[in-house]
Amino acid sequence: MRLATVRLHGDPTTRRVVADHGAGWTLLDTALSSVSELLRHPDWQGQASGPRVDEQDIIAFENPVQDPEKVICCGLNYRNHILEMGRELPEFPTLFAKFADTLTGPTSAISPPAAAALDWEAELAVVIGAELFQASSEQAKDGIAGYTVSNDISMRDWQRRTLQWFQGKAHDATTPVGPVVVTADAMDPAQGLRITCAVNGEIVQDSTTDQLVFDCPALVAYVSHFTRLRPGDLILTGTPGGVGMGMEPPQFLADGDLVTTAVEGIGALENLIVHQPT
Repeated sequence: MRLATVRLHGDPTTRRVVADHGAGWTLLDTALSSVSELLRHPDWQGQASGPRVDEQDIIAFENPVQDPEKVICCGLNYRNHILEMGRELPEFPTLFAKFADTLTGPTSAISPPAAAALDWEAELAVVIGAELFQASSEQAKDGIAGYTVSNDISMRDWQRRTLQWFQGKAHDATTPVGPVVVTADAMDPAQGLRITCAVNGEIVQDSTTDQLVFDCPALVAYVSHFTRLRPGDLILTGTPGGVGMGMEPPQFLADGDLVTTAVEGIGALENLIVHQPT
C-alpha cells in the first residue's frame, strides 16, 4: 500500500491523506491531515477508504510525515560511503537528530544561506508505525510502518565548524521527504532497492539498500534502546557514496541546480536550489 499527504483541487488549503491499495488513490478519513497523524491510530492499517481521487485532482504531494516527535539520522551507514570518507566500518551507528521543521516537501525549493557549501545525501527513510522501546530487531521490524525517500541536504561549511555535525544538518526546510510512504508489507530494503541522486540530470550517487551496514530493523532497534520511538517518527538510514564533499575536487550545489533523489519502488524527490540573497 502507498500512503500520501496531498492537497486537492477544490480545497487547496487543507492537507488530506490518501491511500493506494493498487487500484488508484482513495481518500481516507477527512479529519486526518497527514500520514503521521494516520499512524497514531492503533488500527491505521484498517482505516476504510473513501471516494476515489484521480491523479489530476492532486495539486501537490507534500511531506507525508508532517509532525514527527523525533527525526533521527544515521551517518556513515553505506559501505562505499564509509570507504570514500577514509573510515573503517563502525561497531555502532553514528547518529544525530533533526527538528521537524528541518523537513520539507518532495518538490519544495531548498533555500540555504547564499555562501553555504551545500551537499546532497540521498537516503531511504524509515517511518515508525508503533511504539517501540528497547525493542529486538524482530520487534523493530514489526514496528516499521513503511519507507519513504529523503535527502539529508547538508551545509558542509557549517558542519565543519565543530566536531559535532548538528549545525550543518538542521537548517530549516532543507530535508525533503516523500513523495509517498510505501508500507513495510509491500517492500523489503534488504532485497537491495536502487537508491540514486542526480544533479541536473547527472547521476552522482547510485547504490542499493542492501549495502547498509546497519539494516533498517537493526537501526530502529538500536535507537529504541535509548529513546522511545512512536508512530510517525522518522529515521534516516544514511547515504551511499558519491557525495560532493568526497569528490576531487569537492563539488557543491549551486543556485538553480535541480536535485533528484529516488528510491526504487517508492518514487522521487525533485528539489530546486534557490540560494538566499546575500
